[in-house]
Order: sequence, then structure tokens, then C-alpha cells
Amino acid sequence: MFDKIQLGYQYNELEPYIDAATVETHYGKHLQTYVNNLSALLEGHDEIAKNKTLEDILSDINSIPESIRQGVINQGGGVANHNFYFSILSPNPKKAPEGKLLEAINNKFGSFEGMKDKINNVSIAHFGSGWGWLVIDENGELEIITTTNQNSPLSINKEPLLTIDVWEHAYYLKYKNLRAEYVKNIWNVIDWSKIESIYEGYVK
Repeated sequence: MFDKIQLGYQYNELEPYIDAATVETHYGKHLQTYVNNLSALLEGHDEIAKNKTLEDILSDINSIPESIRQGVINQGGGVANHNFYFSILSPNPKKAPEGKLLEAINNKFGSFEGMKDKINNVSIAHFGSGWGWLVIDENGELEIITTTNQNSPLSINKEPLLTIDVWEHAYYLKYKNLRAEYVKNIWNVIDWSKIESIYEGYVK
């Protein structure tokens, strides 16, 4: 019903910043488990997904029956968050934004480096499992937030632009307990051309 995205790169192509074993395990095992669990959860609830994307569902989470709502938040968020994360990574990324997005970043955070520092700080400091995000808020402004577990920004009326997965399975095989090193290195494979495209589609 809802599946994982097709990667635009091979498992080893994000090295040395993210190792092949981590990408293979993260994408092929962890993400697949969320896909399988979500499919099982939605059996007998075909009306929920009819003519809707997973993003539509997470954006209107209170319409989901209470009996499965938390499961959809957990499993659906697991699919959507991971699909988004893998979609903005590239072995040949554009390393910095330009145009309207850069202008918005400078206006909000002072500079591109200032924004990176803020995302790094909240991602490194986030307690337990979760995500660091650059989002567009309900007023069309850029905002840096974290979410816990698999909670999606979509469920609090925020549009994802960039995310850093800070669940241990995203980095532990290579970085062990050094979350900060992983967070700082991931910028080498974040593709700003993809993020610009999302932003420009939202603000046009």
C-alpha cells in the first residue's frame, strides 16, 4: 500500500560519511519493517488510504480511528520520515542553497552556517530517538524543530525541508556513540538542489 522509496544511489555511494552497511541495514531492514508494520496495521481500513498519500494521512492524523492512530503515527511516520531522509541524500550533492531559499535562510538565521549550527545543536542535544528538522511553519516561515520517535512534522502543520535522523540505527555502525560526528558529517551528502525544489514548490 505504502512502500519505501527507491534509492537514487548504491549503498556504498554515501561513503565515507555514511557507510554501506548502515545504508543497507537502515534502508533495507529498519525502513522495510515500518513499511510491513504499516501495511499490517491498515488491513481492513482501506478507506483510510483511499486516494490519499501517506503525507495526506499524517497531515490529518486526528481523522484516523483512535484505535490505530498511535500505530499510524509510529509506523506511518517511520515510513514517511525515512523516505524523506533518504530522498535528500546524494553522493554528488549541491552543498549549499541559492536563490529564494538562501535568502529566506539568511533572513531567518543570519547565515547558512548559522542555520547549520542551529540544526546541529538541536539534533545533537535531542534526548533519545528522533529527528532534527528544517521546516516551513504554518505561517510560511522557516523553523528548526526536533520530533521524538517517529512523529512527523506534518502532524503539527509543518512542511519538512530537511531532516537529520538521530536514531542510533542511523549512525551507530560507523560512529558508535559519537552522534555529533555523524551530524556534522552528514552535511557532506545532503543535496540542497532537492531541498530548493521542495521549497520553491511550496512558496511559489
